[in-house]
Amino acid sequence: MGGIRMNFKRITPFVASLALGAVLASCGDDEAGATSETTASTSPTTSGATGTSEGPMTTDDSSAPPTTTDGTGSSSSATTTEGTTEGTTAGTTGGEPVCGDGVVEGDEECDGGGETADCNDDCTAALCGDGIVNASAGEACDDGNDDDADACVSGCVEAACGDGYVWTESEACDDGNDVDDDACTNACGLPTCGDSVVQMGEECDDGNDVNTDACLSSCINATCGDGEVQEGVEDCDDAGETAACNADCTAAMCGDGVLNQMAGESCDDGGESAACDADCTPVECGDQVVNMAAGEECDDANDVDTDECVAGCLAASCGDGFVQEGVEECDDGNNVDDDVCSNACELNPAMCQMGATLLSTSPGGDAVVCDDPNNATCEQNMAQLCPSGWHLCSRLEHHNRNNSWNFPVGNNPNVVVGEIYCRAGSGAGHYTLGPYDGISNLNQDAPLNCGYGSSRATCVTNYGCNETHVRALCCAPNPNCGNGQVDAPEEECDDGNNIETDECLNNCSWRRPSSHGINGC
Repeated sequence: MGGIRMNFKRITPFVASLALGAVLASCGDDEAGATSETTASTSPTTSGATGTSEGPMTTDDSSAPPTTTDGTGSSSSATTTEGTTEGTTAGTTGGEPVCGDGVVEGDEECDGGGETADCNDDCTAALCGDGIVNASAGEACDDGNDDDADACVSGCVEAACGDGYVWTESEACDDGNDVDDDACTNACGLPTCGDSVVQMGEECDDGNDVNTDACLSSCINATCGDGEVQEGVEDCDDAGETAACNADCTAAMCGDGVLNQMAGESCDDGGESAACDADCTPVECGDQVVNMAAGEECDDANDVDTDECVAGCLAASCGDGFVQEGVEECDDGNNVDDDVCSNACELNPAMCQMGATLLSTSPGGDAVVCDDPNNATCEQNMAQLCPSGWHLCSRLEHHNRNNSWNFPVGNNPNVVVGEIYCRAGSGAGHYTLGPYDGISNLNQDAPLNCGYGSSRATCVTNYGCNETHVRALCCAPNPNCGNGQVDAPEEECDDGNNIETDECLNNCSWRRPSSHGINGC
């Protein structure tokens, strides 16, 4: 295009000369015209020359017609009297075009005298994508392509995170926004655990792989039970209860108030309580652990009630109903001072009633033999001869209290009788010592029998006052009888009441033994 523009600029003076010659020819006669032809001055213009020519130009050969040569070498003749060419022509071929002189010439598309917003400094029109960076046009780069995945993107802008174009060399994504917790971070990276940005599905993200802080390397908030020990917060974390670590991530220790069955604890109340010993075992009298919070005064782990620690894990004391061996003579568990056992747990002299004579006392002082010297007391009323508050001995009471008791028994008048039992058929009879079973002394244990006939309210018979010569075997009350619990070795039953006419007598033996599988009556 530049060449075409320059040719037009060269043709214009030539056409003007032709026109001027024509005008002059028409204004004179032939002679004048011929004269003009021989005398005319010509002013040639050569394509490619620059500058301005003024004044007449005369050739040496007046007979040669004036010629004008264009850029192609062809010539045209014209008749003029005088030719004058003025002005500046862009694109003439007077020399090589100079880019940057402010004049568009040659093959220049533009010339702004240097880089402008419309023109590059190589005199080509400024265009994003032409491969030339034109800062005046606001270009930061120009790689001459339309690839938005390289370092220069649309608009000749340098690729940057956030421009919406993924620069494949340095970006994993680019969503063109400043939302940091969506599918593409503000650093143009795909969301990953450890990028310090909390994304969907993550509870935290501290950008490190330390598992002892508040955020695990898996981007989950540190919690007790995750198997990682959070520094300064947890003592341990075994992902559950273990022998060394509680479920609350504290170190397992009896007395910490946390039940840890893996550590062998049955309970843990943070110390001794009414339900739990200090060693984290349940309270139990007899476990050799004294638990004062549970009311224990001692615990010797045995069921011996004649030592220093008696039933209920209580320290032995006078009045507890247990005779402390080597310390007490007796202990009837009451506060009656004038019965067989004083309130100082010393034996009071046993006093037979109804004028009866005291014939013998057991080594323990808790059983005696009383006799009506007049033989005026019916056998069914023998209990009236016993000391106040005492009763006829049951078979088990006799067996338990007769150790080393040397008192002979036999036939009349040495027959000794104890409790009255109802017989299996009808009527009643005494536990009888002397005439039966080869028993000759009270220190021998006799089998159950209902030998000498008698009578009682619940099994009345006509026999009960025909053997008045018998002697009464009397026993002090068993302190355990009546507590509602059958205690060995003296009890067969214990109904917790003092009703003498029901099935369990007040000495804690069965009224009718045969009804309970006990033979002998």
